[in-house]
Amino acid sequence: MKLELRGITKKFPGVIANDSVNLTVETGEVLALVGENGAGKSTLMNVLYGLYKADEGEILIDGTAVNFHSPADAIKAGIGMVHQHFMLVPVFSVAENVVLGSEPTKRFGALDIERARKQVREVSDRYNLNLDPDAIVEDLPVGVRQRVEIVKVLLRDAKIVVFDEPTAVLTPSEIIEFFSIVRTLTDAGKGVVFITHKLKEALTIADRINVLRRGKVVGDADPKTASESQIAEMMVGRPVQLTVNKATASPKQVVLDVRDLSIIDPDGRLIVENVSFNVRAGEIVGVAGVQGNGQTELVEAISGLRRTSQGSLTLDGKDITEASPRQRHTLGMGHVPEDRQRQGLVTGMTITENLVLTRYHDSEFCSGFKMKWSKAKEKAEELVQSYDIRTSDPDQLASTLSGGNQQKVIVARELSRDIRLVLAAQPTRGIDVGSIEYIHEQIVKERDSGTAILIVSTELDEVMALSDRILVMYRGKVVADLDPKKVSHMDVGLYMAGSRPENAVGVNS
Repeated sequence: MKLELRGITKKFPGVIANDSVNLTVETGEVLALVGENGAGKSTLMNVLYGLYKADEGEILIDGTAVNFHSPADAIKAGIGMVHQHFMLVPVFSVAENVVLGSEPTKRFGALDIERARKQVREVSDRYNLNLDPDAIVEDLPVGVRQRVEIVKVLLRDAKIVVFDEPTAVLTPSEIIEFFSIVRTLTDAGKGVVFITHKLKEALTIADRINVLRRGKVVGDADPKTASESQIAEMMVGRPVQLTVNKATASPKQVVLDVRDLSIIDPDGRLIVENVSFNVRAGEIVGVAGVQGNGQTELVEAISGLRRTSQGSLTLDGKDITEASPRQRHTLGMGHVPEDRQRQGLVTGMTITENLVLTRYHDSEFCSGFKMKWSKAKEKAEELVQSYDIRTSDPDQLASTLSGGNQQKVIVARELSRDIRLVLAAQPTRGIDVGSIEYIHEQIVKERDSGTAILIVSTELDEVMALSDRILVMYRGKVVADLDPKKVSHMDVGLYMAGSRPENAVGVNS
């Protein structure tokens, strides 16, 4: 099967999302589609999948023009799509989710659950996906939930499978497993479109790479000969600094002190155990670890979103163990949460509203019970400019921004006030190289101004590049306190897996 997009143009008010885009993919190959957030990658795939109607251009399958009025039309034509944010019902089983919308039935329309289970097992076994049809989706790790989405697509006989930012929420080990699945699909004669901003992954998995910038295809690349820097420059339109430039840190007084911190979840499970560390003014401490080893809960406890069962927290010598999130915020704590859409923004509000979301009650923006909207808009325009938030109007809804620009809104809000400590969880998850470069620059700039920074990231490259010290978490404990100048990626990776490298050299390892 050969899929072609010819001259696809899609316009929104004030924006040309896709501008005469041409693209071809055939079964048996992986086409990587890379570009900055807002370059038009997802819009193009939504046109292909029947979610949007192109203003100009045509879609051809094996040389014949087709019209998709809905995803159902695309599915019938052999197009499947696995979205970045999974379309699953958490309380349903794997089998129930997979057949939802095309349920096998018995007499009188009753769901034939045994047949559904059998279908899931057959597809799972054929593509080595290792799924339990009876598992409840909300109990599954993210990587396994993604497999459920893949089975949904394959069960509907997709010939071309589109993955939209498929590794954005996966751990390093899950990414390796995902690449193995992709190769299994292409070996079975499926075509794969791999939408990503992670250049290393595109170079690893793709047979061809197309680059989008501002809605246009600006070039293609051969993964066998292209470099990350070459593709990054095509994406952004300028040379991109892929490494973090920072001077040696000069840590001063302790700002955050965590002592013997333990956290028990509602089921009575100990998820953080006797964790102690500090973060000093003018240093970046990175927390490395595979997702699910207590990092999320640790950040929630420090930010005041989760209660601790034991231990203490101090900020600039003040005990904040029982303080509310607002009290911690007032004392100078900034928080960039790991899920920008669920925890960092109110996407149904404007950019202006989101930029003052944690300060609307301050006298600068509020008089009694009345908002000073002129002041809020003035501040928003200033932050949009200084933090390079790409929007035509600060009164635009946050939901209309690309992921990178949504992240910049959060970073701008949290760093644009007088702060003593920044908690940044997954600060560059799911964003492109240009936005990553910018956010890293802002974090280093904040450190150099004397702020204490705590970074939590599953991206080991990011932790190694940004950190002045690295803490490694494994099964709820800090198992190493390392100097990034004295350890390798392999050393940190071994600690993350619960091992200890031979002749390890660290700070307090």
